Amino acid sequence: MKEILSLDGVSYSYQLDGGESKKAVDDVSFTVHEGEWIAIVGHNGSGKSTLAKLMIGLLFPEQGNINLFLERLTQENLWELRSRLGIVFQNPDNQFVGSTVQDDVAFSLENNGVPFEEMVTRVHNALAQVKMSDFLDQEPHHLSGGQKQRVAIAGALALQPQLLILDEATSMLDPQGRDEVIQVVADLKRKTGLTVISITHDLEEVLLADRIIVMNQGKVLTIGTPTQVFARGKELEAIGLDLPFALKVSGLLREYGMAFDGEHMTEEELVNELWTSHFSK
Repeated sequence: MKEILSLDGVSYSYQLDGGESKKAVDDVSFTVHEGEWIAIVGHNGSGKSTLAKLMIGLLFPEQGNINLFLERLTQENLWELRSRLGIVFQNPDNQFVGSTVQDDVAFSLENNGVPFEEMVTRVHNALAQVKMSDFLDQEPHHLSGGQKQRVAIAGALALQPQLLILDEATSMLDPQGRDEVIQVVADLKRKTGLTVISITHDLEEVLLADRIIVMNQGKVLTIGTPTQVFARGKELEAIGLDLPFALKVSGLLREYGMAFDGEHMTEEELVNELWTSHFSK
């Protein structure tokens, strides 16, 4: 698979009051390939936010290299490489600059010199992809939280990015808003092969990922599929991470002597096995 992003021995430290330094990211290496959904998780202070800033060039590593689209990320090529990224942050209100939804989605295209006719097409296509075509002339600040994030995603998609980065993009939303945004991204990845990196606490989002990167104290603790990572349940709980509800319930049932075929990441999987293996006989 084509390499989209790679980090090789990346480290970064913050300067604290008094002149001391604190290493926020410590010798981190991993590679993201085209079409993958990668979820980056970890407790507060694990290095996730710093990692996000490094990946989009808001910070540059003290040690190691970051390669975007097979080019080393530098001050010289930052803006060219960043133009091939779509970025959605935690609070959509901080990203809105247009007076209407379509103006807001068009803003980054204007900045990139996209011709007007092409810009109109891209705006309409991007809003259609996130099911927000009926809100073209609405003021963004009058939308619900989930709708705002869908508009923010449309703004990123209008740039036709090779990589979409979601930095805690669902953390401020209610359950319905989170479900809306996660479903939009999942549909886009399935239909277009979009490469996605999500920095998140949301387990529903994590379970959709192809691979999970677990951060702890600035280092990579483990990388693997959701099944591989959550199989290390006790270790994850020890560093302050939660486990999927279905996994916790199946673990408790095992303690009471109930046998299961493998691990269950979702409630649907757990209910199906309980019904077919234990209650339908």
